[in-house]
Amino acid sequence: MRPRQRFRRVRAALAGALAGVLALGGCGLLGDDSGGSPGAGAAPHTAQSPAKDIPYDVTPLLKPAKKYLGVAVPGAPTSMKNVDVYARRTGRQPNLVEYYAGWGDGFDASGVRRAWAEGALTLMSWEPFRTPLTDIAAGRSDGYIKAYAASVRRLNLPVVIDFADEFNGHWEKWGTDDVTPAQYVAAWRHIHQTFVEAGATNVIWAWAPNIVNPVRSVRLQPYYPGDAYVDWIGLIGYFTLGEDNSFDGVFGPTRDQIRTFTKKPMLLLETAAMPGERRRADVRNLFAGVKADDDMLGFVWFDYKKRADWRLEASPLALEEFKRLAADDRFGFDVRKP
Repeated sequence: MRPRQRFRRVRAALAGALAGVLALGGCGLLGDDSGGSPGAGAAPHTAQSPAKDIPYDVTPLLKPAKKYLGVAVPGAPTSMKNVDVYARRTGRQPNLVEYYAGWGDGFDASGVRRAWAEGALTLMSWEPFRTPLTDIAAGRSDGYIKAYAASVRRLNLPVVIDFADEFNGHWEKWGTDDVTPAQYVAAWRHIHQTFVEAGATNVIWAWAPNIVNPVRSVRLQPYYPGDAYVDWIGLIGYFTLGEDNSFDGVFGPTRDQIRTFTKKPMLLLETAAMPGERRRADVRNLFAGVKADDDMLGFVWFDYKKRADWRLEASPLALEEFKRLAADDRFGFDVRKP
């Protein structure tokens, strides 16, 4: 449920130190986006390179014919070194790279370009550790949001953003102990609207609850911003020991509840399996479950050693199983040519 908690708290301290500066500093601190176009080796997103004043059309990426095969690894996408190592181990190049950014961090435009040059879409998990959601909804972070949106728009490559994930858990600063559903929705809608007003429609917005298994009393619908503000449903859930490790056992209750109020496509935005003898079976269940559901876009494997060793390399037999299943042509594609 909380595999990256310690990792987040260290990063939160750095984000808090930067937040005040970034709110005043404008775009110069928000990433290397001066070029506004893909880096060397990056293909244009259509056969004809579009004018810079036309936002990238993310429509083909919203529900592509094939599945996303994603990963979160240390250092990416600022450096793609660990992504490339992961690709060699698994035999497939990931086409979705997730990273975690604190509220106040700058936009990693150069990293997005690097991922794009390798045929991967970047997914940013944006986490407001030290800024109350009520302040965001009230416009007190507007200078930062507008500058960030302008940087995303100038880069003009597709980016996935999920804001304040795992909101249905009590363990987050923006979780159920500190934030009401109305406050969460207001902050989400305000950020989304600010991006739209900046012309940054090259963003895919992913709403990311934790699976409901550990917090079954919390209903998800009150936290949903609405179909006009969300493109993907991004589920966060892990195969853990001592629980039902079937795909439906892990993700089914959350999926079924969400399907009562939206039909938006789903992505396993963050997942992995505990190391040990059962991991091989968990990997099989993961691939089979994603493959069987046409509305399941794919998954992102959390390949970190945080509170447990979620890295595939920690379980050689499971890694071999992952490699075998990832060879299926239905998983992975070059996002520059969806």
